[in-house]
Amino acid sequence: MRREGSALAGAGTVMMKELADNLASTRMRLLEILIFITGAGAVYATIGQVRDTIGEDPFVFLRIFTSAQDPLPSFVAFLGLLIPIVAISLGFDAINSEFNRKTMSRILAQPIYRDALLFGKFMAGLATLAVTLAALWLFVIGLAIFLLGLPPSTEESLRSLCFLIAAIAYGGVWMALAMLFSVAFRSTATAALASLAVWLFFAFFWTMIVKILVQVISPADPYDVAGLISAVETGLGLGRISPNMLFSEAALAFLNPGERGQSLGILLPQQLQGAISGPLPLAESLALVWPQVTGLLAGFILLFTIAYIMFQRQEVRA
Repeated sequence: MRREGSALAGAGTVMMKELADNLASTRMRLLEILIFITGAGAVYATIGQVRDTIGEDPFVFLRIFTSAQDPLPSFVAFLGLLIPIVAISLGFDAINSEFNRKTMSRILAQPIYRDALLFGKFMAGLATLAVTLAALWLFVIGLAIFLLGLPPSTEESLRSLCFLIAAIAYGGVWMALAMLFSVAFRSTATAALASLAVWLFFAFFWTMIVKILVQVISPADPYDVAGLISAVETGLGLGRISPNMLFSEAALAFLNPGERGQSLGILLPQQLQGAISGPLPLAESLALVWPQVTGLLAGFILLFTIAYIMFQRQEVRA
């Protein structure tokens, strides 16, 4: 039997219904409260330190995102931990909950293809995450304007907007992973635990494993400069398998205009000869981390594609 019409017919209806459910759910309300409290706490704790640099730092607004004040980490560090939790909570029960409630066959009995159902649910989760992060971004900027008494410059606004887009892409990776496990496992608890296990693995253990792998793959002689460079490049390549590292490098380049790549790779002295001192323009910062941003986008597209193939092959019984 051949399909009639677009395979994505009905995706918009599914997306709007799921988006409304997500925004009105108690689970999302609790996560939003947690995010806003931690974000406000991180900004308020650093505002005194940032206020002292007014007139000295041309990008004083960006310091609000990156500065840390003991015992609280920076706002970016908070987001690096909280975004995966929110994304996983939006995707771990997207598909298996329909099977458990015996509603999958009823949904697919309507003029809605599986493609539209999966795509609509994913876009609803991504839109929910985008709305939450955009609201938090505006809240932080508004709070900073109120406490500092001055608005951000145009470049500061554009840089923080680029950071917001990178944060949404970072969340999309974990949401696609959670949705993949939601398709693979019928138990919502198993899907949630598997998603959290992968996140914890990359957040806390991958760095240690990379150091071991570098010693095995590319052992370096301390007197061999070429070998040392090769070992560092191997470590960076393996480390960038982790979405956490890709996000942290993108955030560093967008929110720290003085970053010229020293923290993103190896810069030899001859490469710095003739370089003009000062902050990089936004276009050059974007070019510097474009591989990281496209890596995040490619990551969630790949994971969603695997989930799509698995879902297309699953049997749905009434």
